[in-house]
Parts: sequence; structure tokens; C-alpha cells
Amino acid sequence: MSVNFSNTNSIWASVLVETLHRLGLHTAIICPGSRSAPLAVAFAQHPQIEAIPVLDERSAAFFALGLARRTGIPTVLVCTSGTAGANFYPAVIEANESRVPLLILTADRPPELRACNSGQTIDQQKLYGTFPNWYSELSIPSLELSQLAYLRQTLIHAWGRSLHPIPGVVHLNLPFRDPLAPTPQPEAQAFADQFPAHFFDFIQPPSVQAQFNQFLPAQTRSNQFPPSPSVQTRLIALPHSLIPSLPIPPDWLHTQRGIIIAGVAQPRSPKLYCEAIAHLAKTLGFPVLAEGLSPVRNYADLNPYLISTYDLILRNEAWAKQLTPEIVIRIGEMPTSKRLREWLVATQPRQWVVDLGDRNLDPLHLQTIHLPVAIESLVAATLNPANRSNLAQAPKTASYLQAWCRAEVYVRDRIDQTLSQTEELTESKVAWLLSRCLPDETPLFISNSMPVRDVEWFWCPRSSAIQPWFNRGANGIDGTLSTALGVAHRNQSSVLLTGDLALLHDTNGFLLTKSLVGHLTILLVNNNGGGIFGMLPIAQFNPPFEEFFVTPQHINIAQLCAAYEVEYQQIKDWDQLSAYLNPLPDKGVRVLEIGTHRTKDAQWRQHFFAQFAREMPLLNSDILS
Repeated sequence: MSVNFSNTNSIWASVLVETLHRLGLHTAIICPGSRSAPLAVAFAQHPQIEAIPVLDERSAAFFALGLARRTGIPTVLVCTSGTAGANFYPAVIEANESRVPLLILTADRPPELRACNSGQTIDQQKLYGTFPNWYSELSIPSLELSQLAYLRQTLIHAWGRSLHPIPGVVHLNLPFRDPLAPTPQPEAQAFADQFPAHFFDFIQPPSVQAQFNQFLPAQTRSNQFPPSPSVQTRLIALPHSLIPSLPIPPDWLHTQRGIIIAGVAQPRSPKLYCEAIAHLAKTLGFPVLAEGLSPVRNYADLNPYLISTYDLILRNEAWAKQLTPEIVIRIGEMPTSKRLREWLVATQPRQWVVDLGDRNLDPLHLQTIHLPVAIESLVAATLNPANRSNLAQAPKTASYLQAWCRAEVYVRDRIDQTLSQTEELTESKVAWLLSRCLPDETPLFISNSMPVRDVEWFWCPRSSAIQPWFNRGANGIDGTLSTALGVAHRNQSSVLLTGDLALLHDTNGFLLTKSLVGHLTILLVNNNGGGIFGMLPIAQFNPPFEEFFVTPQHINIAQLCAAYEVEYQQIKDWDQLSAYLNPLPDKGVRVLEIGTHRTKDAQWRQHFFAQFAREMPLLNSDILS
């Protein structure tokens, strides 16, 4: 038991911290300030919680987001009163949109010091609006056992609400009266004799999380993949409560033109997730259109029907028309591809969205049915005897599937040939090269804007077990570096793929590099501005295009790195980059800068896509009959 009996605030804060420790908390991110002193001291002194001090609240929040995103365990964020908590807001929004558990503790002045011109005081009630899963303001600390029991039970509830039914943010506002430092108070020290020895003994981590983890094989939980039982064996072992009773939709069994879309996803157990999708695809005979931000492309050996070049295939109007599907089964969020979205709107297939959540995931407003179930559980249901019998009787035709696979082979071969022969440093080859040379299982954080699109267009399928990470909840560039550092912290050597504006938007993230345990390589594609705008119609209107949209910053990255004592290397050619990426160092942070030409890169993509669409072979209509 770890309770500091120095004064009332010390007892209150240390009971809070010990309760969170018993619930499973590993890490707390502490921002400096006076009003939060009781919390900062309690977290800093707890022997089993890693407390990390971070100066910039926005950076701190995204670091916590990255850590919680990777582990699935809530990270605690602590700040003082006033505008400090407002700087958490962008990360709160991202955590809500992408279902990441965060527990935010904002210290506050007591009620008598609010709305009376007391310094560093703002209205912190429901500071984050509707974004948290739950909000509460705690009472003023006191030495009553009943109040400490209230504190303990409120924290247990808060922890649970950050995880269930949908992971997200919980915000607790904590008012403190002086003394804020652990100044001794005799009555508090005497209270130690009244404090029950077994006050925390019954507290355990939430049972639902533990139950879910039990059915996952050890290699799945640890991301290590030695030989394992078949997917049938592993999925049929799911607890009965996690297997849906609903039958497989009959339309899935009788259509000859169905596709599976493996969309944007960051599953806790990527191999089992990919096995489930592959099993469904092979059972139904459907191609799997795999988004680059899905782990499916990185478990290519599991899935013979994997389609990675769908965006380019659909740029050929004849192929796009003849590949029109009757039904779509989408797992996860909608892929990034604008071409795919336009095709779905034009063809209007019936769509099933398989997602264990309560959100509307259909921005296209198609003929959509939401199946609120995890894909692993749904596939387990297909192994039930009744469903297995129905699946065996479903008529199958290979022509539609063969057409997709034929197009994939052709386009993938053309992409690989073109990029392998490209010697000039161009943005699009970066994602392609990463997919081919990164060490297996490397955690890769992908920045928004052009990097996510280049990954979708050019990332090669491989059996690398790489798990892509990203902030696609709100799709912003804020917090890119800090989130990547959170993903890399106490993880295996990691990589961040980013553009210059996203990196510059979060340079205070470099203040975290001294706290990082592990390694992060920052692969910076520097085209001195927002390259994505060159792909949009606004590029034709200059001025004001260059100054107000591209916003070039003209920053010397080498000097920026020197200021933060971060290792820096200018990349001159592809062989040099490959050597720096495999093997990766095991500690520290470094920046590898690739200078590219923004306008030429935009023109290259436009020419490349148009040429591929023109040169695709004619589709023999007999293959689809």
C-alpha cells in the first residue's frame, strides 16, 4: 500500500494513484503547474507507475494517446488549472474519434476561488464538451473514510468508462485547497491509524478485458508469431459470449459478385484479425481490397485473394464498370481512396459494415447494414454447424474473383517495375521502399496528408507482420511526432513516416526525446510545404495557392535537430536509405531527411495514374460471365 499521510491533499492524491495502480495503470504523463502539485507528487513517488514529465500539454496529450493506442490501456494525463487543460483538446478529440482510452485529471481551484479574478482560473466544467465518455468533478479532499471510499469507487467507475463499452476519454476535474505541497499536518498524520489496511485489496482490472485476453494465444498478445494452431481452432475457442448467434446473411452465400474491403484498422491482435478476414474471403470466394492502413497487407501469406492496387485498377473505366459488385462486406473504417469511394457511390452495392461499435461508419450513405460484431467473432460463427452447412451449399463461381486477381498481378507488377527503376528521390517511392525493406514487425506510424495516401497507393503486400499506426480519427496533422513517440515508448524500434509540415506543427514533441525508452527513426519527406494541395483543384489558382495553402516554411531541419540534440542525416540515394532502415538502432531518436520536389511529385503521380489507366489490358467479358 502506498499512501502519503503528510496532509489531506497528500492522502487524497495518493489514494487516487494507488487505486489507479490496482486497476492496471502503468504510465502517467505529468505537465508542470502549482495547483496539480498533490497529483504530481503522488504519481512521481509511486514505485510501480512510470511518471513522465512533459512541458507542453498538447505534446503530452498526443504522447499519452500514442502510448494508449498501442497498449489498449488507459494513460493518465495530469495538468494544472487554467488554460493547461485546453491544450489537451486536440488529443481528446482524436482519442474520442479513434476509440483510444485516456484518463484526464485537470487540477482546479476550489469553488470559492472561481469567478472572482483569481489567477490561472477558467471554467473547467465539461471542458471537452461531448467528446469524453464520462465527466465528473470530484469533491474537495477531506479526511473522512466515507469520502475516500467515494474517491476510490469514482475512480473505478472512471477507469471502466474509459474502456467500456467503447474505449475513449474520461475527464475528472479535481479541486484542491492549500497547502498544495506535502507540508505536514498533524491531523493527517494521525489519520494513518484510522486508515483500513485492506482498503485497496478488492480492486482488480476490469474483468471483461481480462476475459477477452484469455482466449488470445500468447503469440497473438505479444505480437510474436511462432507456429500456431489453425484459424479454425483458434476462433472456435472463443468464449461463447463473444460469438454472435446471428446467422450469416443469406446474400453473402448466394452472390457471385462480392468483395471484402479491409479498411482502416488498428486491431489489438493483428494476426488473428487478418486470419479471420482471410478465412472469410476463402470461404466466400471474395477478393479482399486491403487498405494500406490495415495490417492485412502485411500478412499476405494468409490471403491468396488480396488486392492492394484497387485504387489504380478502378481508374480504368472499363475495368471499374465490369468489376461492379453486388455486395460489399467492409471491415473497419472506409479506406482513404477517393477513387474507391466514388466507385461505390456510382455502383450502389448493398453493404455490410462489420464493426464492434456504435458509430455510423458510412459517409457514403449506401444501402448499408451495420453488423455490431468483431470480425473474429463473426468468422467464429461461420464455424458453427448450421452456418458451415449453408456455406458448403452456396454456389461459387471463380470468374469475378479471377478478374480481380488478374488485375492485381498486372498493376502490382507495373508498380514494382516502375518504382524499382526510379532513381530520383521522389515521394511515392518512399512508401514502396519502406514496405520492402523495414524489419519484420516494425511499428510504423504514418502521418496524415500525403504519407497515408502514398501508403495506400504503393505499399507492397508482404508477410512482414508490420502494424501500421496512425491518427485517422480526426485526420489532423497535429501531434504527429508526439503520438509516434508514444507508440515507440517501451516498444521495439519504431519508424515515423511524415511530411515537413506535420513535423514542424509538433516540434515540441522533440522535448520528449529524453524520456523515450526505445528508438524512433523519423523519416522526413521534405518538399517544403503541403504537397497534398498540389493534388487538389485549388492548385490551379496561384496566387493565393502557394502562400496560403502550400505554406512553405523554409526551415533548416539539420539546425532544428541540433537545437534538440537529435541525430540528423540527409539522405542522398535509395541504397543509403535502405541501409539506414534495416537494421534499426535500439535506442535514441534520429531524423532521416529526404528532400523532394513538390511540383514534380504531384505531376509524377498524375502522369503515372493516367498512364496506368490507359495501359491496362482489355478485360475479356467472358471471364465475368
